[in-house]
Amino acid sequence: MARAVKTKRETPSASLESRLRRLDSCAVSDALDRLGLAGTVNGIPPLTGPAKIAGRVITVTIGPAGSDIAPRHLCTAAVEAGRPGEVIVIEHRRRADAAGWGGILSNAAKVRGIAGVVVDGAARDIDEARGIGFPVFARSAVASTARGRVAEYATNAPIVVGGVGVKPGDLVIADGSGAVFIKSERAAEVIAAAEDIAAREAAMTKAVLAGEPVTKVMGRNYEAMLKRGK
Repeated sequence: MARAVKTKRETPSASLESRLRRLDSCAVSDALDRLGLAGTVNGIPPLTGPAKIAGRVITVTIGPAGSDIAPRHLCTAAVEAGRPGEVIVIEHRRRADAAGWGGILSNAAKVRGIAGVVVDGAARDIDEARGIGFPVFARSAVASTARGRVAEYATNAPIVVGGVGVKPGDLVIADGSGAVFIKSERAAEVIAAAEDIAAREAAMTKAVLAGEPVTKVMGRNYEAMLKRGK
């Protein structure tokens, strides 16, 4: 007799994450606009080549090094706490000449199944990360080490990225257009709005490819779809 196979039911949070992965940053940014919410951050591109990541956020705060700061290597606690599909997000705005992320961390995160890292600042060992297929989003690439320059201040505490407040457990989607953060308490509403916008834009693209004039396709309907209830 064949054994019955139990299927794992998707939790509500996992369902939101899987739905978010089917979207892009632009649709989610438009959804935030529709709902009057902040969350879009520009200027943090994928340094490792074309990539898209989406998942729950693990946060790290990095600041100037000092004798009163714990000597633990930055971001190691976040990597060890990370679960498959999660994204490490680092507030690192004080030293543009020091990397807030590097190659050994990329390898360790890859082993853990972490989806990628978003650094509001500099990162290094970009070629190494690209070689193992680990997405690194950062404002710049540098060769300079963090040693003696910066240190980790906190793991899984609230941070600010590009002027946007981010908490552990919030959602993020990042791709070639930018990074967009979603408050955990508004995630279902934002993702539903983004799905509606993405479906409308897909229909517009289909119409353009079928030969309809773009002036007709992108008329009043395009502007109206960013309004609540339209």
